[in-house]
Amino acid sequence: MTENPHSDTETYSGHTLSFTIPSRDTRGRIVRLDSTLDEILSAHDYPAPITHLLAEALVLTTLMGSLLKDDGSQVTMQAQTEAGAINLLACDYRSGELRGYVDFDNDRLVELGANPSLFALFGKGYLAITFDIAKGKGRYQGIVPLEGETLAEACETYFFQSEQVPTLIRTAVRSSSEGCLAAGMLIQHLPDGEEGRERLHARLDHPEWEHVSMLGGSIKHEELLDSDLSMEAIVWRLFHEEEEVRIAAGTEISRGCRCSIEHYQTVLAKFPEADRAEMRDENGIIMVDCAFCSRKFPVEA
Repeated sequence: MTENPHSDTETYSGHTLSFTIPSRDTRGRIVRLDSTLDEILSAHDYPAPITHLLAEALVLTTLMGSLLKDDGSQVTMQAQTEAGAINLLACDYRSGELRGYVDFDNDRLVELGANPSLFALFGKGYLAITFDIAKGKGRYQGIVPLEGETLAEACETYFFQSEQVPTLIRTAVRSSSEGCLAAGMLIQHLPDGEEGRERLHARLDHPEWEHVSMLGGSIKHEELLDSDLSMEAIVWRLFHEEEEVRIAAGTEISRGCRCSIEHYQTVLAKFPEADRAEMRDENGIIMVDCAFCSRKFPVEA
């Protein structure tokens, strides 16, 4: 990076931006979601605390999904509760397609007030992150407790405990009468390279990581959400003194609910006939609800 890109006001809203700092063994991702986020949220009439939570979760899922290189690979994030107001939060990302929803107890949510903490929402909850790698390269999952103040903190814990990768994540959400805007940044330290080596000696006190995480941690919520500040400009502000920073435009993000009658026919075909018979109504139709897009599909099965 040799010049200040601040004059370029292209915001990449609904896109990801990737960057690497070779001399620091660091890679990063930034994402902003606006119209895509509104489209996903519009499927349900969520109250404000759930809107904020799901917006953050969708940003996190996008950031993690953007790390996947193989087309068709998928990352799924699920948060479940023990004695909390939320029963299930589920999001997934595949090849730029994003979806998510929250199942919650509205009466219990009302009792928590306007700004419930993560613990109040989930109680003793757990976060499960699953990577399904395309082309037969495998599937792996990590589960961590939902501790800390935000979902982002839980994701940082996942990367360090499950993948031995020091990770810094920052997210920001703003709702208004014009809609919801959410953004986030993820930075990782990969001193052993991005692929093919087990990282047995990851250190949060590694001098290179301490330097990068200090700079990255200085990002403000207002900067992440500032539509007049391009994502390239954010990287410039944080790391312009580094020897070299490589930037690449990432994937365009779209709402990606994959529901269809054909999809549900395939799923239902795997059930025994006796089970399908119990699902049919008097007209021989199985009515399937999609939790992600809040649509109903009549399936002749």
